Amino acid sequence: MAKAIDDVFIDAMLDKIATCVTLSVCSAQPANQAGIAAVMLAQVTLTAGDGNGDYTVANGDVSGRKVSVLQQSNVPITNSGTATHIVLDDGVNIVVTTCTSQVLTALGTVTVPTFDDEVADPA
Repeated sequence: MAKAIDDVFIDAMLDKIATCVTLSVCSAQPANQAGIAAVMLAQVTLTAGDGNGDYTVANGDVSGRKVSVLQQSNVPITNSGTATHIVLDDGVNIVVTTCTSQVLTALGTVTVPTFDDEVADPA
């Protein structure tokens, strides 16, 4: 018997990610939303919701579905350090991914390129 999940179930998870209103560039992975402040180097406010400006939910690159976070240009750097993680948060919950390690200097800006969180179809 084949395995299957209708897109509506995967999209529910991806739509939850798209409720995040802040993108933080961080020097380490925070343990929770409250921990972002200790490791945050740069931060930008996002517009929540699929298709509302900063998020797009669509078919995955190989299978399944994905949520894309659109490029964020000229994000102000408030603290110097080495960027290693990108954190999305909705004020309570966090989604964390790694990024290419890059030294950031306070008072400059950084561009975060478009990235995806993808959920594959079951195999």
